[in-house]
Formats: sequence, structure tokens, C-alpha cells
Amino acid sequence: MARPVLDVRDLTKVYGEGETSVRALDGVSMRVAHGDYVAIMGSSGSGKSTLMNILGCLDVPTSGRYLLDGVDVSRLSDGQLALVRNRLIGFVFQAFNLIPRTSAVANVELPLAYSGMRAAERRRRALFALDVVGLADRADHEPNQLSGGQQQRVAVARALVTEPALLLADEPTGNLDSHATEEVLQVFDDLNAAGRTIVLITHEDEVAARADRLIRLLDGRVTADLRQDHAGRHAA
Repeated sequence: MARPVLDVRDLTKVYGEGETSVRALDGVSMRVAHGDYVAIMGSSGSGKSTLMNILGCLDVPTSGRYLLDGVDVSRLSDGQLALVRNRLIGFVFQAFNLIPRTSAVANVELPLAYSGMRAAERRRRALFALDVVGLADRADHEPNQLSGGQQQRVAVARALVTEPALLLADEPTGNLDSHATEEVLQVFDDLNAAGRTIVLITHEDEVAARADRLIRLLDGRVTADLRQDHAGRHAA
């Protein structure tokens, strides 16, 4: 049995103390296997942002365990957390977070620059990642020369370039029109078909419907964890 990419056991997160404390997560457990495509849904205040921050090693739980690709994240120092974040997780945010007046390929290279990789190897891997998301012909374009959907696909390429164990996407289509949303979701479909593990946080039903598994949160608890049937998804 291969170890899961994510193994979350009875996570709680409490903000504040005493009578004013808020329990944002209340005993969340879930496992995500290699190659899974999971959507996490919940209304505002459900705890999904808190869970996203813990899964992304941006925050630590009050109690419970979180193993990311076998590493017990709950016991790491800030420096170790940063290392795990950079090596094991590829982030895609609602705001594309691209650097303006910098080419697409230079934006994609950025995570590799932090790891001290040689320039030629960085460039090769960044161009490959852009090719994966269908933007090889836009490598020299700056963000303001790209559509919203193209900018988000550059952001996906940047998330992929480190070969992370997990692609973690937070409302990745929140700023996109329906055409661009379809473009980006098709990239996620293709990445998952190629074996990528994806966890997507969303409040949009049509985005969540693309995933193979849907987890619903309410008041900091998992209320549903369902497999979704996609007989025709990859045929489109």
C-alpha cells in the first residue's frame, strides 16, 4: 500500500483563548492518495481557508497530525516548514501573483532560482512546464500581454516546475470568465490524467464537479466525502 500524499488525522485549529476562542477546524480527518483529484467546498466560515493554510504549510494545527508525503508537518520548525512548502507543494492562487514586466518563462523559473539550480537547467524546466500548460509560444510575453486565463496557466506552470508531490489550488478560477475558467480546468484535468495529485479549494459547483472526489466542510467538520463519476470528462 503506497503511502498517501496527504494524511490528515483529527486536526483542530483554535483561534483566541477562553470564551472568545473560535474553533475553525474541529476534528478534520482525510487521506489523499497519489493521483487523486479532490475538491474541498464550504461556505464562508466553514474552515476551508484554515484547512488550506494548514495543508499548504502556511499555518500549523492546534492539535492533530498532518503528514505530507510521509513528513509529519505538525512537528516542523518554521524554517523546515518553508523548505517542505517549496519542495513538496505547488500553489495556485486566485490572484495569479505573477511578477509584472517579467516574461512568462522567468516567472515560471522563480521557484527554481531559490533552490540554486543552474540557469540553463532552470530555463529548460520552465519551458517544459509552459509547454505542459499549452503556452510554449508565449514564453517571452509579460503578464500584461496575456489574457487572464493565460496568466493563470503561467501560474500553474510555475506551481508545477518544482515537480511537487501536491498541486494545491485556492479558488483558481475566482478571477476568470467562463471561457478562461474552462481553459484552466482543462489543464487541471490533463494534469490529473497524467498522474498529478490535485487539491482544489472552491465555492463554485461547476469547478468542484471536475474533481474525482468532493469533500464538504461545515463549521470546521467534514460533512461529506464523496466520489464523483466522470464517465465523459476526459473525452471532451
